[in-house]
Amino acid sequence: MNRIYLDNNATTALDPLVLAAMREDLSFVPANPSSIHSFGRAAKKRLNEARESLAKFFQVKPKELIFTSGGTEGINMILKGFFSNLSEGHLITTEMEHAALFETAKLLEKRGVRVTYLKGSPRGAVSLEEVEAAILPKTRMLALSAANSETGVKIEMEALASLAQSKGIFFFVDGVALLGKELFTIPEGVSAMAFSGHKIHAPKGIGLAFLRSPHKLEPLLFGGGQEGGMRSGTENLAGIVGFSKAVELLTDHLPSASLQMGNLRDSFEREIKKKYPDAAINGEGKRVPNTSNLFFPNIHAEELLMNLDLHGVAASHGSACSSGAFEPSRILLNMDLSHKRAASSLRFSLSRFTTKEEIEKTLMILSEILS
Repeated sequence: MNRIYLDNNATTALDPLVLAAMREDLSFVPANPSSIHSFGRAAKKRLNEARESLAKFFQVKPKELIFTSGGTEGINMILKGFFSNLSEGHLITTEMEHAALFETAKLLEKRGVRVTYLKGSPRGAVSLEEVEAAILPKTRMLALSAANSETGVKIEMEALASLAQSKGIFFFVDGVALLGKELFTIPEGVSAMAFSGHKIHAPKGIGLAFLRSPHKLEPLLFGGGQEGGMRSGTENLAGIVGFSKAVELLTDHLPSASLQMGNLRDSFEREIKKKYPDAAINGEGKRVPNTSNLFFPNIHAEELLMNLDLHGVAASHGSACSSGAFEPSRILLNMDLSHKRAASSLRFSLSRFTTKEEIEKTLMILSEILS
C-alpha cells in the first residue's frame, strides 16, 4: 500500500538534502561550539555560519536569533521571560491559539498577569479593531499566531504590528504554522517570533526564536550562558545546521511550492464541495496555502479518520484528551462552531512534496468511505 501523508501541520518528513547537510555533525568527530580547541572552533564556525544565513533569510541581525529546541520552548521563553520581572501587566491573546501559547498564557494568569482572551469567530482570526478595543493602559504584550495551526487562517500581521508599535506594546508572533508555507518579512512592529524545525522538513528538537534588539528578557534556562545568555546549554549543532539548510531550501522552493500547494488544496476543496454540497471549510479568513480544515456532515471525525488510515491516508482531527478519547477541537469550538460541526471536521495539510496523484487518490478513497 502506498501511504499518503496529509498531516504536515503536525510534522514533516526530513528533507534528504537536510539530512545530508547534518551528516558531518552527526559523525564521531567531537563538536562543542564552546570549546576553544580546533574541534570546538570548527563547530563554532558552523554555528555562526548557520546563524548568519538565517539572519539573512529573515532580514534581521544575527544576534537577534536564539536557537531553541522547538516552537514550544520559544513561546515559553518569550512569554515567561517578558513577564518575569513585571509586578503587573496586561496580555492580549485569543481563545484560538495553539496550546503552547494558550496554556502559557493561562499559567501567567495564575501568576498575576491580567489576560484578555479575545473571542473567536467563524472567520478564524481576530480583527485589528477587536485587538485595538482590548488595549488597556497597562497592556504590555500582544501574543498571536501568524497562522492558525488547525485552520491555516492568518492574522493581519502588518496592520497589527503597526498598531502595537504605535502603542508601545511588545508584539509576540507564533510563526510556527507560517514558516514554510509562504514567503514573508518580519514587520518592524513585531518584537519577537518563534519557529520550529520539524514543520519545515528539518529535524525535531530544533527551533528558532527571534528577539528584536534592544529587548532583553529573563532567560528560561540558566547555565553556561550560550545563545547570548538567553538559552544556556550546549547547542544542538546538527539540528541547527539542518534547520539552516531547510530554510535555505525555502529560498529556492517556496515561491513555486506555495503556488503548487495552494492549487492542490483548492482543487481538493472544489472536488469535495462538488461531491458533498453540505461539506464546508472551517475558517473564512485568508489562509496559508497548504491547510484545509473540512466539515463532513453525517460522519464523526474519529470514524472518518480511522477509515482514512486503514486506506493509507494520514490526516488529523483536532486535539485528543489525556485518556486518548476523541474530543472536538477546542480551537474550532472557540471559533463559535457547533459541537457537531467540530466533532465532524478533519484537517488535511499538504507539503511541497504532496503530489496531484496523492490528492486524486485521497478523493477516490473519501468517495469510497462516504458513499
